[in-house]
Amino acid sequence: MEQVGTAKLFFDVFPTLKVEDSVRMLFSDVEVKKITTNSARDFLHVYIFSRHLFQKKQIWHMEHKIKEQLFGTSMVQIHIEEEYSLSEQYTPAALMAEYRESISQELRDSSVLAANMFDQAQLRFEEGQICCLELADTIVSEGRREQILELLDEVFNRRCGIPTEFRVTYREKKESKTREFEEQRIQREINAIFQRNKSIHGEMDPDGMGSGAPSNGSDFAAPWEEPGSVSGAASDRAGDSDAAGNQGRGTKTAWNAAGAAAGKNGTANGAAAGKNGMANGRNGSANGTAAGRNGSAGAAAAGKSNASGRGGFSYGQGKNGFRKDSGRDYVRPLKQGDAPGLIYGRDFEDEPLRLDQVATEMGEITLHGKVISFETREIRNERTIIIFSITDFTDTITVKMFVRNEQLAELLGDLKKGAFLKIKGVTTIDKYDGELTIGSITGIKKTGDFTVSREDLSPVKRVELHCHTKMSDMDGVSEVKDIVGRAHKWGHPAIAVTDHGTAQAFPDANHYIERLDKADPFKVIYGVEGYVVDDLTEIAVGAGEESLDDTFVVFDLETTGFSAIKDKIIEIGAVKVVKGEIVDSFSTFVNPRRPIPFEITKLTSITDEMVMEYPDIETILPQFLEFVGDAVLVAHNAGFDVGFIEQNCRYQDIEPHFISVDTVALARVLLPTLSKYKLNVVAKALNISLENHHRAVDDAGATAEIFVKFVQMLKDRDITTLKGINQFGNTNEDAIRKLPTYHIIILVKNDIGRYNLYQLISASNLKYFARRPRIPKSLLNQHREGLIIGSACEAGELFQAILNQKSQETIAKLADFYDYYEIQPLGNNHFMLESEKLPDIQTEEDLKNLNRQILELGDQFKKPVVATCDVHFLDPEDEVYRRIIMAGKGFSDADNQAPLYLRTTEEMLGEFEYLGSAKAYEVVVENSNKIAAMVEKIAPVNPNKCPPVIQDSDQKLRDICYKKAHEVYGDDLPVQVSSRLERELNSIISNGYAVMYIIAQKLVWKSVADGYLVGSRGSVGSSFVATMAGITEVNPLSPHYYCKKCHYSEFESEEVKAYSGCCGFDMPDKICPDCGEKLVKDGYDIPFETFLGFKGDKEPDIDLNFSGDYQSKAHKYTEVLFGEGYTFKAGTIGTLADKTAYGYVRRYYEEKNQRKRKCEIERISQGCTGVRRSTGQHPGGIVVLPHGHNINEFTPVQHPANDVTTDIVTTHFDYHSIDHNLLKLDILGHDDPTMIKMLEEYITSESLENDYNEEHPFVATQIPLDDQEVLSLFHGTQALGIKPEDIEGCKLGCLGIPEFGTDFAMSMVIEANPQSLSDLIRLAGLSHGTDVWLGNAQDLIRSGTATISTAICTRDDIMIYLINQGVDSALSFTIMESVRKGKGLKDEWIEAMKEKNVPDWYIGSCKKIKYMFPKAHAAAYVMMAYRIAYCKINYPLAYYGAYFSIRADAFSYELMCQGKEKLNYYIKDYKKRSDTLTNKEQDTLKDMRLVQEMYARGLDFTPIDLYRAKAKQFQIVDGKLMPSFASIEGMGEKAAEAVELAAKDGAFLSLDDFRERTKVSVTVIDLMSDLGLFGDLPQSNQLSLFDLA
Repeated sequence: MEQVGTAKLFFDVFPTLKVEDSVRMLFSDVEVKKITTNSARDFLHVYIFSRHLFQKKQIWHMEHKIKEQLFGTSMVQIHIEEEYSLSEQYTPAALMAEYRESISQELRDSSVLAANMFDQAQLRFEEGQICCLELADTIVSEGRREQILELLDEVFNRRCGIPTEFRVTYREKKESKTREFEEQRIQREINAIFQRNKSIHGEMDPDGMGSGAPSNGSDFAAPWEEPGSVSGAASDRAGDSDAAGNQGRGTKTAWNAAGAAAGKNGTANGAAAGKNGMANGRNGSANGTAAGRNGSAGAAAAGKSNASGRGGFSYGQGKNGFRKDSGRDYVRPLKQGDAPGLIYGRDFEDEPLRLDQVATEMGEITLHGKVISFETREIRNERTIIIFSITDFTDTITVKMFVRNEQLAELLGDLKKGAFLKIKGVTTIDKYDGELTIGSITGIKKTGDFTVSREDLSPVKRVELHCHTKMSDMDGVSEVKDIVGRAHKWGHPAIAVTDHGTAQAFPDANHYIERLDKADPFKVIYGVEGYVVDDLTEIAVGAGEESLDDTFVVFDLETTGFSAIKDKIIEIGAVKVVKGEIVDSFSTFVNPRRPIPFEITKLTSITDEMVMEYPDIETILPQFLEFVGDAVLVAHNAGFDVGFIEQNCRYQDIEPHFISVDTVALARVLLPTLSKYKLNVVAKALNISLENHHRAVDDAGATAEIFVKFVQMLKDRDITTLKGINQFGNTNEDAIRKLPTYHIIILVKNDIGRYNLYQLISASNLKYFARRPRIPKSLLNQHREGLIIGSACEAGELFQAILNQKSQETIAKLADFYDYYEIQPLGNNHFMLESEKLPDIQTEEDLKNLNRQILELGDQFKKPVVATCDVHFLDPEDEVYRRIIMAGKGFSDADNQAPLYLRTTEEMLGEFEYLGSAKAYEVVVENSNKIAAMVEKIAPVNPNKCPPVIQDSDQKLRDICYKKAHEVYGDDLPVQVSSRLERELNSIISNGYAVMYIIAQKLVWKSVADGYLVGSRGSVGSSFVATMAGITEVNPLSPHYYCKKCHYSEFESEEVKAYSGCCGFDMPDKICPDCGEKLVKDGYDIPFETFLGFKGDKEPDIDLNFSGDYQSKAHKYTEVLFGEGYTFKAGTIGTLADKTAYGYVRRYYEEKNQRKRKCEIERISQGCTGVRRSTGQHPGGIVVLPHGHNINEFTPVQHPANDVTTDIVTTHFDYHSIDHNLLKLDILGHDDPTMIKMLEEYITSESLENDYNEEHPFVATQIPLDDQEVLSLFHGTQALGIKPEDIEGCKLGCLGIPEFGTDFAMSMVIEANPQSLSDLIRLAGLSHGTDVWLGNAQDLIRSGTATISTAICTRDDIMIYLINQGVDSALSFTIMESVRKGKGLKDEWIEAMKEKNVPDWYIGSCKKIKYMFPKAHAAAYVMMAYRIAYCKINYPLAYYGAYFSIRADAFSYELMCQGKEKLNYYIKDYKKRSDTLTNKEQDTLKDMRLVQEMYARGLDFTPIDLYRAKAKQFQIVDGKLMPSFASIEGMGEKAAEAVELAAKDGAFLSLDDFRERTKVSVTVIDLMSDLGLFGDLPQSNQLSLFDLA
């Protein structure tokens, strides 16, 4: 039935069809003559007419698009039938050359055998119209002869309208082995046909497998088989010889074939199943009648199963799914029977169902799998719910079951994470999360590991030299330790780690090596897959002393393609330039004697008809060379144009010798700001007209004008010769950043090579980074010693030159540069077969030929050729992780993952069997081992400890400490002081740590001298030496009194001893018995061992909290201390976090409209976590390099996050990887010192009335730490002069106080009821720990088991308590270190603790702790908080001004500064919506509560004054607070600074003037107007006529 009768343009007929731009261009002028369909409307025949030729795969692609987009899943077949009217350039020979591959593909669609015969046929043309085919003389050939001739006649005579006669002859029969092979091949085809007929008629093998299932060396997978005779388990495209899998020991799942068996009548899925040892038959699966058996069984079971299975999992009767036994005391046994492996319920023998087939409630089913997550939750009635996820690696499901508490221990011995189990239970939708789960468990049995791990059984193993890990930016997805571990397990002698441009996996790889036996010869080869740029190609090739005033011929070519060898010139345009003037021109078409590709016609508008009347290149080239004469050639991308001329010279036996200048290279150095350097872009940048782009004569003219301008620009730089151009280009970093990059493998041979590689990585990141870190070849040559250079993958320079058919000279030059060449499995480059940009790569044979060419180069240049996998994931099934990562990055071809997994030696030999067994063994085994043998076993980081050196640091530290000690405690030091000081100093100096103390001392003293207090972090406050050196304020001695005047001290009185373990400031005031002065109270009772251990050899970690405002200055000061170039920011590596990875996975399956259970998403997301995303810097970490060393001895360096605009330089390795080699200083920024500084400034200033002034400033360190009013804030609000009802019922006055101002912290304060500074320190320890308060100390305090004074609050508590109980001191320290890191207690430790009567509650508390705060850190924080709280009580305006300036995250002038009533309204509104507030709204509410407190205390705001307000700092003006500009909603910090700066330049004339001078957005200006901040400022400063009257 005809649907269309008159011709229409293709996209008029199919207007909604969405195709790629390149495809749309091809079909844009195609006419649809008619469309017909059959009566069943299940077949659509589209007749098209075209004046240009389509390759058959382009037609099939369009058929697929029509079917997919217009008919979806309906059973409609689409067939496009072509008719062509081609130009006279299409002779029969030309058509065959253009269309032979399409003919082969069309034959292959109906007969693989016929296609192979045609591919092997020898063709020649006689008398123009006669095509002679010479076929192999076999019985089969005669049978396929007519099939081939029929298609050829259809294509040439009907489809293309080119009259052609076809004649067939036969090649002489081959004898002996070849003849025998041919006969065997024929017999195999006959056998295959016989087997196929059996299958069609329903005959089955005795074992129930489909007829296609290979067995006992089946031949059914031979490359010449017909489509359908095998299951797809092996094919000619994979080159496999045995569908059962000859090349490996099997794998967990077949390559891209996880769903290989849907059941008895399922179909095998996946072309490479044979390769991995898991081929499945045509009508069945070797392991799989799962659905056939279990599907129906499950359905039947669904009818029998108790409906209670649908009711969720809560314990109860009837509908809730659990039966209560009649006897109240009866406990059902855990197991019913003694069947082997049974661990729960009763025995069962059902076959397991694959989890990917469990999509909805199916009643009772049996499954098996590995437990991948496990948790227990205790519920009511002495029962526990067990929840675990189990996977069979096709999918995952959650199992939920209930057991009695007394049975739990027995069950958990076998039921745990990592166990392989077989389970029978009921599928049910969980009522809580809506997920399909397994409940009502009938039985659980132990089962073996059913996954099959690949092994390498080759007697001599290969070495992988190209391997990516998770440190390759969002590309590799396997952990380096897993990859290295697999290679070691397989017995490989070594493995290379070659991430893209980075060495960040090296330390972890080395950690694996360090765990091996010292005698183990296995090694890691350290390297990178770099991005190399060829800066060795000169701008002026072959240049000497030629002047810029000499004669130049600027020319351009149009060609049929990009290959100088394969393609032809179709137009030459040239102009001659002498002394900057255009004096002559040359322009002509060239007949290529072949059809011009349609894409070229579209690009250039040159048709076959336009060139047919012109001579060919044999005539034109001599004329062009005569025009050129001795002139220098100039072209835009000269390598292309000159390459075509040189190659055509060789064809005519003309020796090419040209000097040429490339205007692209010139543009890169003269116009560095351009992002692209196409001719039209450069012409536009120079204001040069280019009307007919991609026509040779016009492009040549434009290029000539560009060149003339460039010559003048060069002369302006005093460059007058071609040699001068090259010298100028060699030094230009901007040009290098614009050059194209190629992949290159750089392997390290020894320590010299490691150092050189790190220098290359550093330079590539610091000097040449542009989208990726680039390595110039010139730099590589400078640092080549100790390195081995490989040609890399298809993105390598050598492969690309071969692929693009560059000249032999070019290829030879590249081949000579590399030390070895790489070839890779065909699957790695399979994408080329689908690429429209690679018309010459149509079959796997083409891919094989590319590898063969590389092998020929290896023979020619005596360089080893190595087969590599280009590993991006460990096992075939791991491709899903990379697929999801790439999809998340937006790659459209993410689902077409190449098989980039680590192969065994046998698998790799199978990949290259087409080379012959000897050659395959050479490239896979011999040469890879040869390269590995050249590499020494080295460490990636200088193993030596290299701290900085400060002259006489030991003595300086001793002198500083004793000087301070004498100032405080007098000339005759108390024994408690002298003994502690001496013990610490001896330990610190003997272990080489004095220099670290001196560095910290210098930094702290510098900050204090500049007016900024420094707070200590971590356990440095445990060191009395740190106290005496002025590094920390925390005094770790036991509580004591001392007199500033006469140096009386008191350590041992009973009164003092009563405060042992507490804080000296909690002791009562006391008068000096010697001089009558008030004694100073001090001491926090912190042991030194917390800091450096009992042997004093624990690495000290001196962390310092500088003011956030001062942090950058402190960092700069390290350069003053150590010298420029010797300090670096500590680098960090940002990886894909769990939540982000989960989002990637969930989004991927949502976009595919595939529903996945949450537990399966979690399983897959685990494979995506840890993938490197970016780099960064530690917020305060500074790595110090000692003099006499280069940073590249330890690590490369780079800019954080590859930010080329910053001058910050970080370590390339994560700082943890090198902190045992180089000193890292933690110079952190913190708000508390900044607040203290601002409070001191406010209180000292004239804006507050008090006794302080510039001569007598307020000093925060003089605030008493025993002030009772401050302590009262932690019990009520009286000290603030307000009641709780004034501030929404808040019971405490510590709102906004660091450490204690949040709702969580205040709830702790209320429960703990602190009575002293010591209690506050313990509370700070609790609040900063993990699992220290909640579910631990909180419960103990509530139950009365412990108090705030006896519960474990800080890490020091554990060691001190255990020592006091009599536990060995060293063991006490070890237990403390383990508990504080969340590692729990060993059984032998528990026994030792119980022997010393440590109570069970204390041991239980230790077991729960995940992280603990040191007491010294808590003390330092509380000291700062106490001072701020003191100011809150006594200097409220100063406090609120400092808080809002520094700590308020979401202060809003509009919400908070319009009066008390409005504020209360907004607070009530926010509290109503408390469950739905955004993070920003929660911050706003927090700030509003403090403003409410300020209003309640009778304080107020004054409106913002445009000329007095500050950008970020609140000001005290006339007893009120003036907010900052940044408090205005939408006003960013930069805008606020701009307003403050603009106000200093004079009054604003109008709103327009304000906007022009400040660049503030219109939205913010409108808000400011609404708030009345502009007063009567007019909209515009334009005067009216009335103003002049």
